[in-house]
Amino acid sequence: MERRKADLWMTEYQTPNLRLGLRTRSVLRNLQTPYQHLLVVDTEQYGKVLALDGAIQVTEKDEFTYHEMITHVALCSHPKPVEVLVIGGGDGGSIREILKHQSVKRAVLVDIDEEVIKASRDFFPSLSCSLDDPRVEVRPMDALEYIKNQKGRFDVIIVDSTDPVDFAEGLFKEPFYRDVHGALRDDGMVVAQTESPFAEPILLRNSVSEMKKVFPVVKVFWGAMPTYPTGMWTYTIGSKLHDPRLPLREKPKGTRYYTDEIHRAAFVLPAFLEELLERKGSNN
Repeated sequence: MERRKADLWMTEYQTPNLRLGLRTRSVLRNLQTPYQHLLVVDTEQYGKVLALDGAIQVTEKDEFTYHEMITHVALCSHPKPVEVLVIGGGDGGSIREILKHQSVKRAVLVDIDEEVIKASRDFFPSLSCSLDDPRVEVRPMDALEYIKNQKGRFDVIIVDSTDPVDFAEGLFKEPFYRDVHGALRDDGMVVAQTESPFAEPILLRNSVSEMKKVFPVVKVFWGAMPTYPTGMWTYTIGSKLHDPRLPLREKPKGTRYYTDEIHRAAFVLPAFLEELLERKGSNN
Protein backbone atom coordinates (compact mmCIF):
# COMPACT_ATOMS: atom_id res chain seq x y z
CA MET A 1 0.00 0.00 0.00
CA GLU A 2 1.29 3.45 -0.96
CA ARG A 3 2.05 5.67 2.00
CA ARG A 4 0.50 9.12 2.06
CA LYS A 5 2.33 12.13 3.38
CA ALA A 6 0.79 13.81 6.40
CA ASP A 7 -1.25 16.84 5.41
CA LEU A 8 -0.77 19.23 8.32
CA TRP A 9 -2.17 22.75 8.16
CA MET A 10 -2.06 25.78 10.44
CA THR A 11 -5.22 27.87 10.23
CA GLU A 12 -5.48 31.42 11.51
CA TYR A 13 -9.02 32.69 11.99
CA GLN A 14 -8.32 36.32 11.15
CA THR A 15 -11.94 37.47 11.53
CA PRO A 16 -15.16 35.50 12.11
CA ASN A 17 -15.49 35.35 8.32
CA LEU A 18 -11.87 35.17 7.16
CA ARG A 19 -9.13 32.62 7.68
CA LEU A 20 -5.63 31.92 6.37
CA GLY A 21 -4.30 28.38 5.97
CA LEU A 22 -0.63 27.44 5.72
CA ARG A 23 0.66 23.96 4.88
CA THR A 24 2.95 23.01 7.74
CA ARG A 25 6.06 20.84 7.80
CA SER A 26 6.35 20.54 11.58
CA VAL A 27 5.36 22.01 14.94
CA LEU A 28 8.42 23.45 16.71
CA ARG A 29 6.87 24.82 19.89
CA ASN A 30 3.36 24.64 21.31
CA LEU A 31 2.77 25.94 24.82
CA GLN A 32 0.54 28.03 27.04
CA THR A 33 2.52 30.88 28.60
CA PRO A 34 1.24 32.80 31.65
CA TYR A 35 -0.25 35.32 29.22
CA GLN A 36 -1.17 33.61 25.93
CA HIS A 37 -0.89 30.53 23.74
CA LEU A 38 2.37 30.43 21.80
CA LEU A 39 2.85 28.38 18.65
CA VAL A 40 5.87 28.10 16.34
CA VAL A 41 5.51 26.08 13.13
CA ASP A 42 7.59 25.54 10.02
CA THR A 43 5.49 26.19 6.90
CA GLU A 44 5.98 25.53 3.21
CA GLN A 45 5.01 29.04 2.06
CA TYR A 46 6.43 31.43 4.66
CA GLY A 47 9.08 29.45 6.53
CA LYS A 48 8.92 29.52 10.33
CA VAL A 49 5.85 31.27 11.76
CA LEU A 50 5.17 32.56 15.29
CA ALA A 51 1.52 32.82 16.37
CA LEU A 52 0.10 34.11 19.66
CA ASP A 53 -3.41 33.11 20.66
CA GLY A 54 -3.87 31.84 17.12
CA ALA A 55 -2.85 35.14 15.45
CA ILE A 56 0.25 35.25 13.25
CA GLN A 57 2.85 37.67 14.60
CA VAL A 58 5.85 37.05 12.34
CA THR A 59 6.91 34.85 9.48
CA GLU A 60 10.46 34.48 8.20
CA LYS A 61 9.46 35.47 4.67
CA ASP A 62 7.52 38.71 5.11
CA GLU A 63 8.37 40.13 8.56
CA PHE A 64 10.70 42.76 7.11
CA THR A 65 7.83 44.67 5.49
CA TYR A 66 6.26 45.26 8.91
CA HIS A 67 9.37 45.85 10.98
CA GLU A 68 10.88 48.33 8.53
CA MET A 69 7.73 50.43 8.35
CA ILE A 70 6.98 50.51 12.06
CA THR A 71 10.52 51.73 12.82
CA HIS A 72 12.12 53.70 9.99
CA VAL A 73 9.28 56.14 9.30
CA ALA A 74 9.58 57.63 12.79
CA LEU A 75 13.34 57.24 13.08
CA CYS A 76 14.02 58.90 9.72
CA SER A 77 11.70 61.83 10.42
CA HIS A 78 13.16 62.54 13.86
CA PRO A 79 16.21 64.86 13.75
CA LYS A 80 18.41 62.67 15.97
CA PRO A 81 16.97 59.60 17.71
CA VAL A 82 19.32 58.56 20.51
CA GLU A 83 17.14 56.57 22.93
CA VAL A 84 14.34 54.38 21.62
CA LEU A 85 11.77 52.24 23.42
CA VAL A 86 9.97 49.23 21.91
CA ILE A 87 6.78 48.16 23.67
CA GLY A 88 5.97 44.55 22.76
CA GLY A 89 8.04 43.28 19.86
CA GLY A 90 9.57 40.39 21.79
CA ASP A 91 10.63 38.76 18.53
CA GLY A 92 13.36 41.42 18.20
CA GLY A 93 12.60 42.53 14.65
CA SER A 94 12.00 46.16 15.58
CA ILE A 95 15.19 46.25 17.66
CA ARG A 96 17.14 44.91 14.67
CA GLU A 97 15.86 47.76 12.49
CA ILE A 98 16.36 50.46 15.13
CA LEU A 99 20.05 49.62 15.50
CA LYS A 100 20.59 50.32 11.80
CA HIS A 101 20.49 54.01 12.78
CA GLN A 102 23.94 55.15 13.88
CA SER A 103 22.57 57.90 16.12
CA VAL A 104 20.85 55.35 18.40
CA LYS A 105 22.86 54.78 21.56
CA ARG A 106 20.27 52.87 23.58
CA ALA A 107 17.25 50.73 22.74
CA VAL A 108 14.96 49.27 25.40
CA LEU A 109 12.64 46.34 24.68
CA VAL A 110 9.73 45.82 27.10
CA ASP A 111 7.60 42.73 26.46
CA ILE A 112 5.40 41.18 29.12
CA ASP A 113 5.89 37.60 27.88
CA GLU A 114 9.43 36.26 28.25
CA GLU A 115 8.46 33.10 26.37
CA VAL A 116 8.07 35.14 23.16
CA ILE A 117 11.64 36.38 23.54
CA LYS A 118 12.87 32.83 24.17
CA ALA A 119 11.02 31.46 21.14
CA SER A 120 12.54 34.11 18.90
CA ARG A 121 16.03 33.36 20.19
CA ASP A 122 15.47 29.64 19.58
CA PHE A 123 13.80 29.72 16.16
CA PHE A 124 14.14 33.19 14.57
CA PRO A 125 17.82 34.18 14.66
CA SER A 126 17.30 36.63 11.78
CA LEU A 127 14.93 38.61 14.05
CA SER A 128 16.51 38.15 17.48
CA CYS A 129 20.05 38.78 16.19
CA SER A 130 20.35 42.20 17.85
CA LEU A 131 18.91 41.42 21.28
CA ASP A 132 22.38 40.84 22.75
CA ASP A 133 23.84 44.04 21.33
CA PRO A 134 25.39 46.12 24.16
CA ARG A 135 23.11 49.03 23.25
CA VAL A 136 20.00 46.93 23.96
CA GLU A 137 18.24 46.47 27.29
CA VAL A 138 15.60 43.69 27.43
CA ARG A 139 12.94 43.92 30.14
CA PRO A 140 10.30 41.15 30.34
CA MET A 141 7.60 43.08 32.21
CA ASP A 142 4.31 44.94 31.86
CA ALA A 143 4.84 47.95 29.59
CA LEU A 144 1.84 49.75 31.11
CA GLU A 145 3.71 49.84 34.42
CA TYR A 146 7.15 50.51 32.94
CA ILE A 147 6.08 53.56 30.97
CA LYS A 148 4.67 55.32 34.05
CA ASN A 149 8.15 55.65 35.54
CA GLN A 150 9.85 57.13 32.46
CA LYS A 151 9.80 60.93 32.21
CA GLY A 152 11.17 62.76 29.19
CA ARG A 153 13.61 59.99 28.43
CA PHE A 154 12.97 58.66 24.91
CA ASP A 155 13.18 60.22 21.46
CA VAL A 156 11.02 57.58 19.77
CA ILE A 157 8.65 54.96 21.19
CA ILE A 158 7.53 52.04 19.02
CA VAL A 159 4.33 50.26 20.10
CA ASP A 160 4.87 46.89 18.42
CA SER A 161 1.94 45.23 20.13
CA THR A 162 -0.28 42.23 19.59
CA ASP A 163 -3.98 42.67 18.82
CA PRO A 164 -5.86 44.85 21.37
CA VAL A 165 -7.29 42.09 23.54
CA ASP A 166 -6.70 41.06 27.15
CA PHE A 167 -3.41 42.50 28.52
CA ALA A 168 -2.71 44.45 25.29
CA GLU A 169 -6.04 46.30 25.17
CA GLY A 170 -4.76 49.25 27.19
CA LEU A 171 -2.05 49.96 24.62
CA PHE A 172 -4.64 51.56 22.32
CA LYS A 173 -6.22 53.96 24.83
CA GLU A 174 -5.78 57.63 25.81
CA PRO A 175 -4.32 56.97 29.33
CA PHE A 176 -1.51 54.91 27.82
CA TYR A 177 -0.80 57.56 25.18
CA ARG A 178 -0.59 60.16 27.96
CA ASP A 179 2.03 58.05 29.71
CA VAL A 180 3.87 57.70 26.40
CA HIS A 181 3.71 61.47 25.91
CA GLY A 182 5.29 61.94 29.33
CA ALA A 183 8.06 59.45 28.54
CA LEU A 184 9.04 61.27 25.35
CA ARG A 185 11.39 64.21 25.05
CA ASP A 186 10.06 67.55 23.83
CA ASP A 187 10.44 66.62 20.16
CA GLY A 188 9.57 62.93 20.59
CA MET A 189 7.42 60.64 18.46
CA VAL A 190 5.38 57.48 19.01
CA VAL A 191 4.31 55.03 16.33
CA ALA A 192 1.83 52.19 16.84
CA GLN A 193 0.50 49.43 14.66
CA THR A 194 -3.23 50.06 14.20
CA GLU A 195 -4.48 47.01 12.29
CA SER A 196 -6.25 46.61 8.94
CA PRO A 197 -8.77 49.19 7.66
CA PHE A 198 -10.73 46.34 6.09
CA ALA A 199 -10.74 43.88 8.99
CA GLU A 200 -10.73 46.34 11.95
CA PRO A 201 -11.97 49.75 10.73
CA ILE A 202 -13.52 50.77 14.05
CA LEU A 203 -10.38 49.86 15.99
CA LEU A 204 -8.26 51.91 13.60
CA ARG A 205 -10.51 54.94 13.80
CA ASN A 206 -10.77 54.75 17.58
CA SER A 207 -7.01 54.38 18.00
CA VAL A 208 -6.39 57.49 15.91
CA SER A 209 -9.02 59.38 17.88
CA GLU A 210 -7.45 58.37 21.20
CA MET A 211 -3.99 59.46 20.07
CA LYS A 212 -5.32 62.83 18.86
CA LYS A 213 -6.48 63.57 22.40
CA VAL A 214 -2.82 63.62 23.44
CA PHE A 215 -0.53 64.53 20.52
CA PRO A 216 -0.71 67.74 18.45
CA VAL A 217 0.43 65.98 15.27
CA VAL A 218 -1.16 62.61 14.39
CA LYS A 219 -0.83 60.95 10.99
CA VAL A 220 -1.77 57.54 9.58
CA PHE A 221 0.42 55.68 7.10
CA TRP A 222 0.19 52.22 5.60
CA GLY A 223 2.08 49.41 3.91
CA ALA A 224 1.84 45.85 2.67
CA MET A 225 1.90 42.97 5.14
CA PRO A 226 0.94 39.74 3.32
CA THR A 227 0.16 37.44 6.27
CA TYR A 228 -1.76 39.97 8.36
CA PRO A 229 -5.53 40.18 7.78
CA THR A 230 -6.27 41.53 4.26
CA GLY A 231 -2.59 42.29 3.52
CA MET A 232 -3.01 46.06 4.06
CA TRP A 233 -1.68 47.33 7.38
CA THR A 234 -1.85 50.72 9.04
CA TYR A 235 0.39 52.54 11.48
CA THR A 236 -0.43 55.70 13.43
CA ILE A 237 2.26 58.15 14.43
CA GLY A 238 1.97 60.86 17.06
CA SER A 239 4.52 63.66 17.20
CA LYS A 240 5.09 66.44 19.70
CA LEU A 241 6.75 68.71 17.14
CA HIS A 242 8.04 67.39 13.80
CA ASP A 243 6.04 66.43 10.70
CA PRO A 244 6.58 62.66 10.32
CA ARG A 245 5.69 62.79 6.61
CA LEU A 246 9.07 64.35 5.83
CA PRO A 247 12.16 62.12 6.06
CA LEU A 248 15.15 64.12 7.30
CA ARG A 249 17.79 61.53 6.39
CA GLU A 250 18.34 58.87 3.77
CA LYS A 251 17.26 55.35 4.60
CA PRO A 252 19.70 53.22 6.59
CA LYS A 253 21.65 50.50 4.83
CA GLY A 254 20.13 47.05 4.53
CA THR A 255 16.41 47.80 4.12
CA ARG A 256 14.39 45.64 1.73
CA TYR A 257 11.03 47.45 1.81
CA TYR A 258 11.50 50.93 3.23
CA THR A 259 12.83 53.70 0.97
CA ASP A 260 12.63 57.49 1.08
CA GLU A 261 9.98 57.34 -1.63
CA ILE A 262 7.97 54.71 0.24
CA HIS A 263 8.13 56.93 3.34
CA ARG A 264 6.45 59.83 1.56
CA ALA A 265 4.01 57.67 -0.37
CA ALA A 266 2.87 55.77 2.72
CA PHE A 267 1.11 58.90 4.00
CA VAL A 268 -0.93 59.21 0.79
CA LEU A 269 -4.14 57.51 1.89
CA PRO A 270 -6.67 55.91 -0.46
CA ALA A 271 -9.96 57.80 -0.60
CA PHE A 272 -11.85 55.10 1.34
CA LEU A 273 -9.31 55.28 4.17
CA GLU A 274 -9.51 59.07 4.39
CA GLU A 275 -13.29 58.77 4.50
CA LEU A 276 -13.08 56.13 7.24
CA LEU A 277 -10.90 58.33 9.42
CA GLU A 278 -13.16 61.35 8.94
CA ARG A 279 -16.31 59.42 9.82
CA LYS A 280 -17.69 60.00 13.32
CA GLY A 281 -20.23 58.21 15.43
CA SER A 282 -20.49 55.22 13.11
CA ASN A 283 -20.02 51.53 13.86
CA ASN A 284 -18.77 50.58 10.39
